[in-house]
Amino acid sequence: MNISVAWLNRYLQPANVSPDEAERSLMDAGFPIESRETLEGGDVRLDVEITSNRGDCLSHLGLAREIAAKTGRSLLAPVTPLPNATGGPITPLLSVDNTQPDACPLFTARLIRGVKIAPSPAWLVSALESVGQRSINNVVDVTNFITFELGHPCHVFDLKKLAGATLVIRFAKDNEPLTTLDGKKRTLKSDELVVADRDRAQSLAGVIGGADSEIDASSTDVVLEMATWDPVTIRRATRRLAIRTDASYRFERIVDQRMIDEASRRAAALIIEVAGGSLCDGVIAKGRTPKPLTPIRVRPERCDALLGVHTEVADIARVLTSVGVAVEPIGRAGGELRCTAPAWRPDLSREVDLIEEVARLRGLSVIPVMDKLPVAVREPQRRERARRELTRVLTGLGFYETITFSFISRADAKAFVPPGLSTVEVDDDRRKAEPVARPSVIPSLLACRRGNQDAHAVAPGAARLFEVSAVFAQQGDGSTRQTVEHANVALLLDIPAAGGKPGIAEKQEGVRLVRGAIEAMVRAMRGHGANLSFTPGLAPFPSMDPAACAGVALDDQPLGYFGLVAPATLAHFGLDHPVVAAEIGLEPLIAAFPPKASVTTRPAFPAIDRDLSVIVDEKTTWATLQSIVQSQSMKWRERLEFVGAYRGKQIGPGKKSLTFRLYFRDAQRTLRREEVDPEIDALVARLKKDCGAELRTA
Repeated sequence: MNISVAWLNRYLQPANVSPDEAERSLMDAGFPIESRETLEGGDVRLDVEITSNRGDCLSHLGLAREIAAKTGRSLLAPVTPLPNATGGPITPLLSVDNTQPDACPLFTARLIRGVKIAPSPAWLVSALESVGQRSINNVVDVTNFITFELGHPCHVFDLKKLAGATLVIRFAKDNEPLTTLDGKKRTLKSDELVVADRDRAQSLAGVIGGADSEIDASSTDVVLEMATWDPVTIRRATRRLAIRTDASYRFERIVDQRMIDEASRRAAALIIEVAGGSLCDGVIAKGRTPKPLTPIRVRPERCDALLGVHTEVADIARVLTSVGVAVEPIGRAGGELRCTAPAWRPDLSREVDLIEEVARLRGLSVIPVMDKLPVAVREPQRRERARRELTRVLTGLGFYETITFSFISRADAKAFVPPGLSTVEVDDDRRKAEPVARPSVIPSLLACRRGNQDAHAVAPGAARLFEVSAVFAQQGDGSTRQTVEHANVALLLDIPAAGGKPGIAEKQEGVRLVRGAIEAMVRAMRGHGANLSFTPGLAPFPSMDPAACAGVALDDQPLGYFGLVAPATLAHFGLDHPVVAAEIGLEPLIAAFPPKASVTTRPAFPAIDRDLSVIVDEKTTWATLQSIVQSQSMKWRERLEFVGAYRGKQIGPGKKSLTFRLYFRDAQRTLRREEVDPEIDALVARLKKDCGAELRTA
């Protein structure tokens, strides 16, 4: 939204806000500045980004209120006394019928007779031009001025152009024509709201006026409409007809009916000020009674817990009062507050909304950084950050998050019960078919995959699913029975398929993909130095294929398992395509999050890197090879990286080629290759001796 700094200062005391201070205050209050432009005469125009929940700030008065709250200035709301009504009573001259109070909560009309349409005065033209609006005539310019001043769009009709001197708020008839103010002929649908006269539609409600009743040089008696509309109805019409106006933009973000009368009074007074005329006595208002504003209880201790910093009760009250919230003490010794949000702030409906206002207006700089927060605040925030990062890593690897039900059938749970434990079941008729609190998340992912398969929603080989959820089991029985609950991360991945039935190579690739996902999670949670190990054939459930599964350990402590799902389990769940699954304990995974980073000075001298490919038995793991390399004494070795594995006819049956990269560096000088070669030769000899490795050559 474009705003004028000079215009803003009309509502502030002292009225000396500079462009820099206005920009800084609005940005601190959560309103970024998109652009800044110096206008003729020295005024400055700011383009302010307004979030969709802050319709109250689509006005100079709304933004002035924010600046007043941030700077300690006083807000001076405009006051324009309504002139005496000398034009006679309004009711014999105009009638209004609001047939849709749900879509139009309030419609008001005032009548001003004997106006003189002419160019606007200089102050009005200047104000509109400062926000990029062109002047049309004095009466129409007032309606635009009110829109940008108060955020209350309004419209004027020429009374003599209204058939039957009546206004009817109704839905359009199918294919009803309307020529709008932009000169376009439009065909309306029956779900689009209009303001009509006795015979035809005269405006598209809340969006744009009609050409048939527009104000022109011949107009003398004008009807001032001030209303509010259902946001969904307005949004539907603007999207279908591709019309975007300043009025519709505001009505889509809620204009509260309680604010209508004051805006209508100011608009009528300004029209008479700039165009003359006599105000008719009375205002026609048709609609429904608004719901009363709901008080919100604010607990100072809850505010402290969420923000991580203490705020005095008096400061909470002061901050909230500065943006129009009514505050009164309640409870023992006034230790809590009863707050009522003003009508122009429908976004403030809960305690947490008001606490957010305290944080926003006090300034986020008062909230301590993570390591300075109390443990009670820091720990939940740390865990939440860890889970968000975990989700980011997995979605980046192509996994889709699922949210499934915590109860499964006995048959689905049978193959996933940990050794020595039993299932937890509920004695509840409502859970007839699925009474078991799941002992693993994998059955739920398998059921989800079956649903996708049956619906042909995902091609075989393309599904990647994950879920973070709790699992349940119990140990002991009778009086010694105790429930065990853990939070786990479960993964499910289709074996890659290039057409046809997946073979051994495809299954190996699928297993390696899941292993890579586990390694990526551990790196994100623990950093690159985490001690992660895998034990082939170690899985706690019969649901896994014993020939293609492994246990996972972190810092030599069990973390979880992964591997191919057994054919019998696939058959039980009705899956046609093989899948790889993994289940990892969440708590040990995120215990040390965030990983500690180390920062060092950039090396002054280049490193020498060497790639080695060695042929070893299929059973020789990378961990074994890594351990040998790291235990070898090498003077200038800086780091070791795994590059890849290769299997093929050139290598031979039962063999594989493992490739790794070594980096060497001397901090004092540039190394020569001749110095590194002996260390490489010694390493190759050690690998041959310890694990039978043979250097692979071209």
